[in-house]
Amino acid sequence: MKLVSRNSLAILLASMMMVIPATAGKQHRGYHRQQVHHVKKHYAKKIHRKKAFKPVVEAVIDVSSQTMSVTINGTAYASWRVSTGRKGYYTPHGSFRVSRMAAVYYSKKYDSSPMPHSVFFSGGNAIHGTTHTGSLGRPASHGCVRLAPGNAATLFNLIREYGAGRTRITVQN
Repeated sequence: MKLVSRNSLAILLASMMMVIPATAGKQHRGYHRQQVHHVKKHYAKKIHRKKAFKPVVEAVIDVSSQTMSVTINGTAYASWRVSTGRKGYYTPHGSFRVSRMAAVYYSKKYDSSPMPHSVFFSGGNAIHGTTHTGSLGRPASHGCVRLAPGNAATLFNLIREYGAGRTRITVQN
């Protein structure tokens, strides 16, 4: 048997300790790949959630002209006269999603007044049909957006057909 010097023995032992088993590298790379995939997957979901909301049905209420313009996929569909909040009452301004819908509804706040084809967009405010069609074209409501009964039914059915989640209601000056 050949004698090995102390230095040679130390070098040999050190080099043996640095050897990594063949499976160790694969496990590490596999774990790393899964981790990267996991991060990419959830990062992509966050980006997807932040995409701009693009409505199919859009109802724009212009308070100054007391009109509503309805578009479907960006194409003009209809323009109707409306009544918004009269003096002392306010129709909320902004961009809203539909919160709920009711084909038959009666006001809980104002003497059980009928509100056919109600499309609620901000708390108790809604777009709905009215029997007071003579006041359309000027402010006359308690804050809701009133429409002629036939127009309210048309809007209600459009939103039901295309989906409340794909509808935007905008109230502006």
